[in-house]
Amino acid sequence: MKKYLEIGKIVSTQGIKGEIRINPWCDPLDFLCSFKILYFDKKGLSFVKVLNSRVQKNVVIAKLENINSIEDTKPLIGKTVYIDRNDAKLDKNEFFIQDIIGLNVINYNSGKIYGTVTDVLKTGANDVYEITNNQKKYLIPAIKDVIIETNIENNTLKILPLKGLFDDEN
Repeated sequence: MKKYLEIGKIVSTQGIKGEIRINPWCDPLDFLCSFKILYFDKKGLSFVKVLNSRVQKNVVIAKLENINSIEDTKPLIGKTVYIDRNDAKLDKNEFFIQDIIGLNVINYNSGKIYGTVTDVLKTGANDVYEITNNQKKYLIPAIKDVIIETNIENNTLKILPLKGLFDDEN
């Protein structure tokens, strides 16, 4: 598992006093506001302290340490921001999308392998997982009736597929 996870992208400045606008890649948006350190690389070598942050419409406005003017913010525009996994607090059945992608999808009862998770689609009501097997794609709803067990350490997602979900299932 990656230690540093992508959480958003700096898209523009906010005002003239050094605030930035971050397009968050998390749900809910205020999850990003819970972090006091943001990183600018996948290895955690370049980081900055967050002095304060807030959600405004669909973005997060953040004030970073030593960024005090619009001129200071301009080199940051377009940068991806990362968090340290150890700083995140997730509930028992919550996972990072980056950890879900790549899991092997297995029938909970039979052990049949359906493929791997290649994408997670945000639909509003519930997430939908895209499963790819030999260039064929399937979509499964990420609901408790279908997803029985998610095991990041074993790289498996055990499911009970709904009837008709896979072409060759009865």
